[in-house]
Amino acid sequence: MNVELPLRIHKPAFLDWIQRQEGRYELAEGRVVMMTGASLNHAIIVGNLQSLLKTQLDAGTWRVVADFGLDTGPETVRYPDILVGRKGHRGGDLTTNAPALLIEVLSPSTATFDLGDKASEYLRLATLSAYVVFAQDNRKAWVWVRGEAGFPLGPQVIEGDDETVRIPALGIDLRFSEIYADLEET
Repeated sequence: MNVELPLRIHKPAFLDWIQRQEGRYELAEGRVVMMTGASLNHAIIVGNLQSLLKTQLDAGTWRVVADFGLDTGPETVRYPDILVGRKGHRGGDLTTNAPALLIEVLSPSTATFDLGDKASEYLRLATLSAYVVFAQDNRKAWVWVRGEAGFPLGPQVIEGDDETVRIPALGIDLRFSEIYADLEET
């Protein structure tokens, strides 16, 4: 469950404040939102995705990170499950606003945000090539890939045991068999 705290704050103050906090938080239009802990299967999927991306992307060009700050607007900082961006930031940076790929893994309390508010924020980012949301309870993905005319109005939904998410701009194929490998029974 995500919990909105009765706290409004500006982005610079939030980035300072969050460095001293336990737990996970996002800033959504000036409102602090507490993000609850993830399930084991959520963590396994995120780990599998990081490994797959690191093996398919050029390490000299791309950086693959989890839970790194994404500046999506004047008073909003998100922490996507996976962010892929070009190398070149400083190690002390707290955010980026230039991702190439963003990935979220659904939790029961995040579906509305990941497929709604976050999608609309993320798809406005000029550097973004793709946004992908993976289910954790079945083999399913919602995929937005930028084409010549921009992003489609809605996601392509990919579902099934042997499916693959292709992101041509980055030259990567994310196979469900690898993404959902080694999950535990729920």
